[in-house]
Amino acid sequence: MPARTTTLAELPGLAGTEIGTSAWVTVTQERIDTFADATDDHQWIHVDPARAASGPFGAPVAHGFLTLSLFIPLWSQLLEVTDATTLVNYGLDKVRFTSPVTAGSRIRLVASLTSVTEVRGGLQLAVSGVLELEGSERPAVVVEFLSRALA
Repeated sequence: MPARTTTLAELPGLAGTEIGTSAWVTVTQERIDTFADATDDHQWIHVDPARAASGPFGAPVAHGFLTLSLFIPLWSQLLEVTDATTLVNYGLDKVRFTSPVTAGSRIRLVASLTSVTEVRGGLQLAVSGVLELEGSERPAVVVEFLSRALA
C-alpha cells in the first residue's frame, strides 16, 4: 500500500483529515518472544503458550509496548513527507491499551492528522491513531502521537 506523499508546505492543509489505513500485520509468538528478549520482560502471559492457554486471555498476549511500537512502521505506510530531511518521534500525549492482542492476531492502523504546528526547524504533527484488532469491536491501542518533520 503506497504512502500518501506530501511536502512540508502541504502538510498544514492536511490537518483535520484522516490520512489512511495501513495494511494488516500479524503479531506472531516469535515477535512476542523477540520483544521479550529485547526488553527482559519474560512474564509467562507473553512467552509461555501452555501456561497462557489457561490464563485470563486463553493464549499468550503481546506486550502492550510491543503493540504500541508497531505504530511507527504502520504510520510509515501512510504518510511520506518528500522534502523532510528528518522525521523524528517527539512523544505521546495519550496511550490506552484497550484490548489484549493474542499471539496470531492481526492489527492495523487508522490514523488522522489532528494538527500541524510550526516548530524550530520544521513542523510538529499531532496524529490520532487507532490500532484496530481484527475481529474485535474494541481496538488494541488508542494513541495520540507527536512527530516532527524537519526541513
